[in-house]
Amino acid sequence: MEQFITEVASVPGRPVQCAVQGGVATIMLHNPPLNVVTRPLVLALGETLDALERDEAVRAVVVTGSGDRAFSAGSDITEFSHNLEPGEIISGKLGRQNEIFSRLDAFPKPTVAAISGLAFGGGLEIAVCCDILVVEERTRLALPEIKLGVFPGSAGTIRVTRRIGEGRAKEMMFLGDPIDAQTALAWGLVNRVVPNGESLETARAIAATLAERPRLALEHCKRIIDLSLEMPQEDAIQRSMQASDVVFRSAEKREGVAAFLGKRRADFSKT
Repeated sequence: MEQFITEVASVPGRPVQCAVQGGVATIMLHNPPLNVVTRPLVLALGETLDALERDEAVRAVVVTGSGDRAFSAGSDITEFSHNLEPGEIISGKLGRQNEIFSRLDAFPKPTVAAISGLAFGGGLEIAVCCDILVVEERTRLALPEIKLGVFPGSAGTIRVTRRIGEGRAKEMMFLGDPIDAQTALAWGLVNRVVPNGESLETARAIAATLAERPRLALEHCKRIIDLSLEMPQEDAIQRSMQASDVVFRSAEKREGVAAFLGKRRADFSKT
């Protein structure tokens, strides 16, 4: 049976719910009917990530949306004010939102997004913070902010571009039109397309596999992959060697090698 990780996370009506089973935490964006991104949802997401990072029993995380209409249809437009003063949108919305989205992006444990229905605007910006994206056949993905006279303000311009390249990113953001699941797969925006109704099951299965992998090696591997996008190649190689030095001296490495030589399955659960 799933157990909520904290009393806060199990409060009915809280815009982010979280349950843990077998080392896998499932974070659910819960703001029906379309799970729009509000300030309370963002703050609750940050609180949940803090709790999961501290919980050593959690080794992988799935992020999904409640219901089957949308992972998240984007920001709550009622939070957009008119005639803002300089810096007001940053202090009132984007500053904290970017901070928490970046925390998800850099989360030390592997993350998998399970996407059903729409992933628009800020919803897609949350999804692409995850390491692996699983979408259903009916999923539609979009960054439609240009149609409101703005553009993706929570690093969608950066994270989506890194996934699909400059030309396709500009097409998505300049036109603001949705793309379907197969196009998203062909472009490299998502990792897998599954039948309708199976995204969460598939994402949890992937997360369960990741939960069995060596924690320290996964954390360093993720960090070096991210650094490879941010620094010159030779600098990234140096950081990779430093990280390898750490994992080669770990209990995980000793268990992995011993299991290989002993012709048995490695058990990283206690390392």
